[in-house]
Amino acid sequence: MKIFKKILKGLLVIILLCVVSLYIFDYEYIFKGVRVVYMTGHTTAYLDDYSHFDNRTIKKGNATIPWAIHPEYNNSKSTDRLNEVNDKLGTVAFMIIKNDSIWYENYADGFGKDSRTNSFSMAKSMVTAMLGKAIMDGYIKSLDQPLGDFFPKFSEGLAANTTVGDLSSMSSGLNWTESYTSPFSITAKAYYDTDIREVLLGLEVTEEPGKEFKYLSGNTQLLGMVIEKATGKTLSQYLSESFWKPMGMENEAIWQLDSEDSGMEKAYCCVASNARDFARFGMLFKNKGVFAGRQILPAEFTELATKKRFEDDDMYGYGFWLSDHLDKEIFAMRGILGQYVICIPEDDVMIVRLGHQRGQFVNGESFTDDFFIFIEEAYKMIENAG
Repeated sequence: MKIFKKILKGLLVIILLCVVSLYIFDYEYIFKGVRVVYMTGHTTAYLDDYSHFDNRTIKKGNATIPWAIHPEYNNSKSTDRLNEVNDKLGTVAFMIIKNDSIWYENYADGFGKDSRTNSFSMAKSMVTAMLGKAIMDGYIKSLDQPLGDFFPKFSEGLAANTTVGDLSSMSSGLNWTESYTSPFSITAKAYYDTDIREVLLGLEVTEEPGKEFKYLSGNTQLLGMVIEKATGKTLSQYLSESFWKPMGMENEAIWQLDSEDSGMEKAYCCVASNARDFARFGMLFKNKGVFAGRQILPAEFTELATKKRFEDDDMYGYGFWLSDHLDKEIFAMRGILGQYVICIPEDDVMIVRLGHQRGQFVNGESFTDDFFIFIEEAYKMIENAG
């Protein structure tokens, strides 16, 4: 019994030392991560984790612009291969949009057309849209405006060459490590910490900016801080007045914050909305900035954003992923659990998928295998209908 008490006492001392150490070395955010993820039965971020964070509302307008429904709506059945991958990866929403009309739509696992799910990194495309709007509105001069104009800390050395366009195109040179497995990574800290602005302003530019693509979520967070400072508005407010209201979104959305009251939106992720409203952003860029007859963004900006920036790297433009699958020019919004708004302008086709998991990365490709399957099977459905 005495030995057991000594062991128990020793364990308690070790636990106490670990807790104290986490606070001393500024890792106390890990406690929130444990509470939000592991204590809810998960092992990573998940579709409705927004309920465990503070959020800010993205307000919709008084007038909803309803989606056009295709005359052949849901006349076609999904293929066996599509059913198999959707079941395996836990797809909760799958849509095919033809000629700006909903051609096919299916929901699962209790989700429906109005159900909120976490966008994850699809929000990066929205922030790039906000950048384009801020330039259009005169808050930001151009893609070439220096980051240092907004945050003087980035006005010296290599950082002086970093532009807002470099942030959008993932070429800033920031010393951010994109790691989703280590609880001690800056990626985890940004997700669970209560002062994301402080985290980002602690970064340095350590590589020559504007030279090559390197995917870093910190780029988009810093870009969000630029937009916030330039406009004098919260990101949720600016997203609402610039896109949610004029594009007639069907539902209000929410954007996850680092903390309540004066908290900052997690610009690199975490807009909770639904498949239909996410799809409107794809349609906006597919139609060169026009939505419902209104020029929301400059056509030249949307074309630039959806084309590769660097000659030697054809996977990314400004806020959008790129692919040439099936010899087509494709751009996509993408989230870490296989959230997609896939746009194929030459055929006037869009594919939207939301779900719990994604597939495995394909050698030599910047996408997982499910991305290619969704495209291939959507085309088979369209061909079978013809």
